[in-house]
Amino acid sequence: MTGKPFAVDLGKMRSRRKDISPQKVEDLDQAAEQHGFISRETKGKRGRKPSPRTGQVHAKVLPHISEEIAEEARRRGVTQGVVIEDAWKLYSSKFR
Repeated sequence: MTGKPFAVDLGKMRSRRKDISPQKVEDLDQAAEQHGFISRETKGKRGRKPSPRTGQVHAKVLPHISEEIAEEARRRGVTQGVVIEDAWKLYSSKFR
C-alpha cells in the first residue's frame, strides 16, 4: 500500500469499447424488459394529428357581425372558420 490511502492508480484503469452489435443490443433489451425496465425511446408522435386548417385569421368585427357568423355556423353545424372560408370563396368567385 502506498502512503496515500485515497490515491487511484490510473495505470490500471482501461477503457473498452462497448459491443454494439444488433444481436447484443437485442439481448440486452430483452434482459432489461425481464427485470422491469422499459424503453425510454419515443414510440411516435403523441397527441392529436395536425389539422389541414392551420391558418388563422384574427379578424375584429362589429359585435352584431360576430353574432351573425356564430349563428350561421350553429345553424349549419360547422365551425365559424368554415363559414368564413365559404364567404371568401363566394367573394373570390365574384370579384377576382
